[in-house]
Amino acid sequence: MIEDIKKKMRAIPGMDILLAQEWTLPWIEELGRETVKRVLNGELTLIRRRMLAGEEPDISSEALQECFQALLLAESRPRLRPVVNATGVVIHTNLGRSLLAEEAVSAVVRTAEGYSNLEYDLARGARGHRNAHIEGLLCALTGAEACLVVNNNAGAVLLCLFALAHGTEVVVSRGELVEIGGSFRVPDIMEFSGATLVEVGTTNRTHLKDYSAAISDRTSMLLKVHPSNFRMEGFTAAPGRSELAALAHERGLIFMEDAGSGLLVDGGLLGLRGECDIRTCLEEGADLVTFSGDKMLGGPQIGVIAGRKAIVDRLRGHPVLRALRVDKMTLAAFEATIRLYAKGDLDRIPTLAMLRLAPEAMRARARRLAAKLRRVTAARVEAVTVEDTVGGGSYPAIPLSGWGVAVSAHPAGGAGHLQMLLRGLEVPVLCGAREDALLLHVRTLSRKDEDTIAAAFARIEVGEEGRA
Repeated sequence: MIEDIKKKMRAIPGMDILLAQEWTLPWIEELGRETVKRVLNGELTLIRRRMLAGEEPDISSEALQECFQALLLAESRPRLRPVVNATGVVIHTNLGRSLLAEEAVSAVVRTAEGYSNLEYDLARGARGHRNAHIEGLLCALTGAEACLVVNNNAGAVLLCLFALAHGTEVVVSRGELVEIGGSFRVPDIMEFSGATLVEVGTTNRTHLKDYSAAISDRTSMLLKVHPSNFRMEGFTAAPGRSELAALAHERGLIFMEDAGSGLLVDGGLLGLRGECDIRTCLEEGADLVTFSGDKMLGGPQIGVIAGRKAIVDRLRGHPVLRALRVDKMTLAAFEATIRLYAKGDLDRIPTLAMLRLAPEAMRARARRLAAKLRRVTAARVEAVTVEDTVGGGSYPAIPLSGWGVAVSAHPAGGAGHLQMLLRGLEVPVLCGAREDALLLHVRTLSRKDEDTIAAAFARIEVGEEGRA
């Protein structure tokens, strides 16, 4: 039996023969000889293992060529790929969160393709600071005395705790000791920074007197943490921001707030209530506020620290800052985004534009997409009302009324199977489902996305999805 297996293995073409095949040469030119060799060798190893396990894989020239071609095609595709977001989740953490405005994209390209004054002061002809490009704009938008940016909000919180509370105690309500996506836990980040966490109150009710009683001669800070996508309802209580600020200042402490999502305008302008914008946080007494740039703010991934100048200045020279600093392309995108805020062009920022979409506009989009799909599929297609989501840990308890397209009774199968087929396309389409109907939420779709979806359904209809 072993001899039979060895004989079959000898029938597998050698690597030199495979690399010399006519169909292999274009792949070598595109991917490089070593990459092609690695891909082919990996599959040949699997084939040999299957043979040793008693299987009889097809090793004919035609079968091997088809298999290798599919593997090399997959290898040629970028790992980080564009997708169509038809889920209705505007700030989708797994899909890259906020989309950049056209102005921000242009700024990234302009900065990436040439040299820039990233850390050069043109007026003085000397070394400058990268934070200087955005600090003035941020201060004007938030009302802060000073601002500093780092790579993300987790980094902003970490820097503040390292620089301001290392070796001291920080008081936090038990109701705010949350875990955010990606296993970012408040107690863990506190421990890592060298600060000692002092928990006060209960999970659902914390009073000002709890904070007051917990303050000792080792306390340096009162910390308020945004609960992200965690909410409690019913028998709950928490002191107001201004009360905590007054207590902190009375005891000579810093009052810091991790606001999470960077809301720079009144939520009412977006049709949303319940979140506090950054300017209001500062006006109500917070000494420092940290927040994200790629959530409600609608910009690139970045973390902002805004607050009192004397405190922010203590952060500028801390060694941790260098490890968390922002690269030139992120800064360029962020500056372009906050300039749109300064102009009041909220609808130029895709995240805000999606949140502000009127029901009539979404209904028209749903009908337009439904009409496109009816032309390419035999399935049942109809425009329907749906519930969308802000996402990114913002407004978790507030669903957004939206419109979408339901696709059911498709010849290829049910909603789960259709979702799998759409994910396997060259430009994957991600969508939801309801009662075995595929749901395409139009709030998060562009005109280009609509055409991509129509083309995807046309391929599925004729069974070409595997070659898309």
